Amino acid sequence: MKKTILIVEDEDILREIMKDYLVDEGYKVLEAADGNEALAIFEEYEVHLIILDIMLPELDGWSVCKRIRKSSNVPIIMLTARSDEDDTLLGFELGADDYVTKPYRPPILLARVKRLLDSRYSHISNKSNEDTLISSGIHVHFPTRTVFVDGEQISLTYTEFEILTYLMQNQGIILTREQLITKIWGYEFSGDDRTVNSHIRNLRHKLGNKANCIVTVIRAGYKFEGKV
Repeated sequence: MKKTILIVEDEDILREIMKDYLVDEGYKVLEAADGNEALAIFEEYEVHLIILDIMLPELDGWSVCKRIRKSSNVPIIMLTARSDEDDTLLGFELGADDYVTKPYRPPILLARVKRLLDSRYSHISNKSNEDTLISSGIHVHFPTRTVFVDGEQISLTYTEFEILTYLMQNQGIILTREQLITKIWGYEFSGDDRTVNSHIRNLRHKLGNKANCIVTVIRAGYKFEGKV
């Protein structure tokens, strides 16, 4: 089945360039020129990934991301013309999965799209032999990418899910921030340690009373400590 990507970009030329690249790769593309239009389209259609510009008329990208995250963990790539690291961290704190700074090369953006889609939806065609991961009351179901804490389902973004499962699969092992960045975002990621810290903070908040399972090891990284 063709994956549907929603492009939210108020600059017509940039939106058309992105659309052409994505259509050539076999994706179905929906377009929005402002934040309100983006939310209306998202409510009406099944969307598998969103490319979301921050500087939009009427409703900015941060607000759109925040509203979508109230009901969906659809992968979101945010675009910005600014390289301010605080903007990047704010995007991640609101639930964005990746961040691309303008100007960018379309093949780089396309690679980010493919990575997120492959990781998020690969269970549809490739059933894992190990469907579940359980530790300390945290239950991960890989085929549906759902997480339960003491029997209650919690909503994680793509990136939060990847970090949690990577830590749980390496229980008791200290993973450096560099290892997490390489595993989750890839070698071309231009962020820094604060990006990892921001996601860990969000993840701990969602884990509630299980937050202490993710342990900070000073000047080293993070590890998952729990009991089967």
